[in-house]
Amino acid sequence: MFNGIGAPEILIVLGIIVLLFGGRKLPELARGSGRALRIFKSEIRESEQEDKKADPTARAIDPAAVERHDDTTR
Repeated sequence: MFNGIGAPEILIVLGIIVLLFGGRKLPELARGSGRALRIFKSEIRESEQEDKKADPTARAIDPAAVERHDDTTR
C-alpha cells in the first residue's frame, strides 16, 4: 500500500507541516491530538464494558468453532 513512500517523502511532508503550522504550534497540535486519541480510546473501552455488562452471557464467537451449515437440505 505504501510501497512508494520513503524517507525523502516523509521529510517533505514533515517540512510542509512545519511551514503550515509553524514551530510554535506543533507541540500544541501534538498535545491536542494525543488528548483526542486518549478520549477516543477511553470511550471505546467504556462502550465495550457496557456491552459486556448488558449481556453477561454473550461470548466472543470463535470462527474456527462455528460449524458450516449447508442450505441444500431444504
